[in-house]
Amino acid sequence: MKSFERSFYSKTSMYAFLVTLVLFFTMWMGTKNFSHIDMALLGYMISSFIFAIGITIRMCSWLIRPATRQVVKRSIQNLKTSERMSRNIRSILVTAFENIVLQKFIFKRGIWRGIQHFLIAWGCLGSLAITFTLTFGWMHFQLVDPVTYQIVVMGIPTISMDANGLFAKMVYNGLNITALMVLAGVSMAIVRRIREKDLKVTQRAEFDLFPLYLLLAVTVTGLLLTVSYSFLDGWMHHYLTLVHQVTVVVFLVYFPFGKLFHLPIRPLATAVPMNYQEVLKVETRACKKCGTNYSSDDQIADVKEILAAQSFDLKMADGTYLADYCPPCRRRIRVMKQMNMEAPQGNPYGPIRTMNDVHISGFGKKRSDEFYDLPDKKEKKVSGE
Repeated sequence: MKSFERSFYSKTSMYAFLVTLVLFFTMWMGTKNFSHIDMALLGYMISSFIFAIGITIRMCSWLIRPATRQVVKRSIQNLKTSERMSRNIRSILVTAFENIVLQKFIFKRGIWRGIQHFLIAWGCLGSLAITFTLTFGWMHFQLVDPVTYQIVVMGIPTISMDANGLFAKMVYNGLNITALMVLAGVSMAIVRRIREKDLKVTQRAEFDLFPLYLLLAVTVTGLLLTVSYSFLDGWMHHYLTLVHQVTVVVFLVYFPFGKLFHLPIRPLATAVPMNYQEVLKVETRACKKCGTNYSSDDQIADVKEILAAQSFDLKMADGTYLADYCPPCRRRIRVMKQMNMEAPQGNPYGPIRTMNDVHISGFGKKRSDEFYDLPDKKEKKVSGE
């Protein structure tokens, strides 16, 4: 393998070559030695190969980042641990269903935003799946008799269907269905960005609006093709085909390098609860100073490794690291360090006198046990212990 790797300029170029090789091989299998290639899809096919190479390059550059590499490393390590096997599988399935299939994390930010994101995400996934399947010849339709079609997948005949039946019409209009989903979601997103004043301040035309306009152009031109041959007897169909192909090519070339790249990397979200929640939604790592549980051992260990890889020295004088403390204690340590005061002088909850005689407020008032309503404390006081 090492000798094979040395024949390439880098690992990224080697992976890009392998991905292209796999696509050519599957295309050869699906089209029966390239005998079922649709030349009308040539532009889509070339841009799809560019898309695959771009995704490979971008994924490689993303995976070499210290944080991403550490998460992947931790995920592989935990997946190999037999004691955590059942918990890992359950965690992955639950997270994938809730965050990827249902996209609950978006619905928590609002119903409107959740619906728009759901429609765009699944509309794009469906459109890409159908486009790549037809473009690379993984699936095509074969006429069995004048009223029957058969779906051929990777050269293997599968489902037969009535050419004029409901199922056939749903299959034929698969791209139209997904395009309508994207059109509805993009329209909702554009309306939201026009109406909400807070978004106007932070959004960027080239990063936030361009992907929406590009998706809108792809879906509208694609739906106009259907309108042309279904209702207008093919009026301007040839020109609309060319315009739609141009928009799709631009979309596929842009996809790996723009905002839409978050779509293929979203599945890594399943690693977060699997790796960093030893007990579901319960913190298990105690703060070195106050003893409050604030994180997990795996997460703190990974944070230390990531910061070390980026040459951040956050080691304290006593040998501990800043990551060993909970966020409130961390802020307090940072403030005291900036004022050249390793520990508060006098009452730690009262005003702090700095080096230049300027008084600032303290870090909060210490609460009594009654505030937390702890039954064991009350029972001890009643019993006189």
